[in-house]
Amino acid sequence: MSSTAAPAPDLEPQSVISSEIAAIEAGYRQAGAEETQPRLDYPPYRSSLLRHPTSDPLEVDPEAIELWAPCFGDRDVDPLEADLTTGHPGEPIGERVLVAGRLVDGGGRPVRGQLVEIWQANAAGRYSHQCDQHPAPLDPNFTGAGRCLTDEDGWYRFQTIKPGPYPWRNHLNAWRPAHIHFSVFGACFTQRLVTQLYFPGDPLLALDPIHQSIVDQRARDRLVAAYDHDLTSPEWATGYRWDIVLAGGRSTPLEPAGAA
Repeated sequence: MSSTAAPAPDLEPQSVISSEIAAIEAGYRQAGAEETQPRLDYPPYRSSLLRHPTSDPLEVDPEAIELWAPCFGDRDVDPLEADLTTGHPGEPIGERVLVAGRLVDGGGRPVRGQLVEIWQANAAGRYSHQCDQHPAPLDPNFTGAGRCLTDEDGWYRFQTIKPGPYPWRNHLNAWRPAHIHFSVFGACFTQRLVTQLYFPGDPLLALDPIHQSIVDQRARDRLVAAYDHDLTSPEWATGYRWDIVLAGGRSTPLEPAGAA
């Protein structure tokens, strides 16, 4: 998330970050080995070197974790929670969008009844969170979080507002592309996958070291939703299709530790 303080004078310009990104991708292409998940040590993403895990995972009792895991509600998931544009006195500001897709396994089979959660910035690029002090306006009619369960065919569907980009100080004039965070739970809290959806045609994608930390272009493209005219609601909201693949050669890249 972002904040309001002036950027440090010693931050590198975008040209330095972009040169590093290009050099890493060139080395990846030359190596010839497929790499479809984000790199934890990715120098252009400056804070990744400080924030990712450096020790081996610890073996723990799953039942003990269940007792201390976060609880996201004391009731069943309400279908209205999938509409982030409702539940407030007025209409949120911004472009209404429908985001839908299927959650499938590596064989293309639907994964049913799974909890899918999303969170995002508002149309001005600000999160409804006390840690976000970016001087963009808050929207009292948009809190930017929702959830749903996948249906029998593995489908999820959200109505929301297209988020705006925001500054994040990785380098001078660094901006995160518009994105929506996705969390998918399995049978328990220890089975959780987190990733991000991006929008097509965003010029910031090529400049963003979090997105570019997936060095394989085809894998990066799997994080970009496709405009879907059949999903688009007439005179109401544009539609975007984005499937989440849990395993296999076309699996969805997962968010590295510490991603913004």
